[in-house]
Amino acid sequence: MLAELADEEQDAAAAAEVAAQVAALEKLVEKLDFQFLLSGPDDERGAVLEIHPGAGGTESQDWAEMLVRMYTRFCEQSEMKCQVLDLQPGEEAGIKSAVLEIDHPFAFGWLKSESGVHRLVRISPFDAQSRRHTSFASVFVYPLVEDDVEVEINPADLRIDTYRAQGAGGQHVNKTDSAVRITHEPSGIVVACQSERSQHRNRESAMTMLRAKLYQRILLEKQKERDALEAEKMEIAWGSQIRSYVLQPYTKVKDHRTEHETGNATGVLDGNLDGFIDAYLRWAGAKNH
Repeated sequence: MLAELADEEQDAAAAAEVAAQVAALEKLVEKLDFQFLLSGPDDERGAVLEIHPGAGGTESQDWAEMLVRMYTRFCEQSEMKCQVLDLQPGEEAGIKSAVLEIDHPFAFGWLKSESGVHRLVRISPFDAQSRRHTSFASVFVYPLVEDDVEVEINPADLRIDTYRAQGAGGQHVNKTDSAVRITHEPSGIVVACQSERSQHRNRESAMTMLRAKLYQRILLEKQKERDALEAEKMEIAWGSQIRSYVLQPYTKVKDHRTEHETGNATGVLDGNLDGFIDAYLRWAGAKNH
């Protein structure tokens, strides 16, 4: 087309039009690629993300808190709504557990890559002799199940306890039994929420978490005989980490499933997870096709 046009102004206009069409086509291809990668049955749902420290006391509890910050920052950068539903502080530093709810389309599709054991190597800030320590923390991600999903829960199977919330939160925290813990006795699943002042709202959030966990259990039971699930169980077994974050004697973050790595460990811990998530989605897609 450009070769047939002699007029310079027409030539420039045609070139601009072609460039615009190419840019639009690239965006369309990216969108189709995104839809292909996030085509799982629950990928379009929001996510419930749990973080637990491994053995090692304060070291691992501090690492677990670093992971909470990493995922919170990732959500902020991705403009995903993230709420801390439950957070149990450590005795000296860090946390004993945390539950985050990411209520955003495709949050589960993005964050399912994070399920597994995360390993940190660094000079310990809690060691007077400044020795290098290795810490572990586990991350589990479930699809956020709203009321539109059929998950039968018999009220008679629930034990509901209320207690006073712990940690920061002002004077109100220690005055009322607003925190809620729900135990689903047939499965042994326990969920808790203390993020709201209202016991009623905490109960609603806890029930949402329980539905998510029960729904995830149903999915796992349906897929129990599949080899892919057995492999996944091996991957998230304690001590078989999916990703290592090394801060000493060099800086590197490496995913052991996809082999994707970067030397910008600080950036990753500040929420820059896009490269790891993209690599996982492509790796998982190739493995399942």
